[in-house]
Amino acid sequence: MGVIEAVKTVEAKDISCADARSAVREVLVEVCCGLPVPRAQRLRDDALLVVSELTANALLHAGGLTRFSVHLNGDELMLRVSDGSTDVPRRQPAVRGRPSGHGWMVIERLCSRLDVEVESTGKTITAALALT
Repeated sequence: MGVIEAVKTVEAKDISCADARSAVREVLVEVCCGLPVPRAQRLRDDALLVVSELTANALLHAGGLTRFSVHLNGDELMLRVSDGSTDVPRRQPAVRGRPSGHGWMVIERLCSRLDVEVESTGKTITAALALT
């Protein structure tokens, strides 16, 4: 696959999950054109699920998003979500009948790499999804 320059960054406190998903879709139009259809569909589905979980968690548990970006880094699609909380996400214990609390586990499973950078003003989660 050739070099593709596709970057979308949004800086605002009022970014929504839908805004983040739209940004991912814009970048994926560029990324997926060189991939086989089944792989492109899976990458799109996985990326949209991961960005939905990350942004929803930031909105529900961390006071909202402060920055969001999606871009390519070699053979990975990089999703970066920043918020104002210094609490590191963690996997919740399984509780039968509880409909929530599984998002971080889903993110861990779908991503090829997952990093959390904590600073005094909050954290940035970088989720990488392999293109191949």
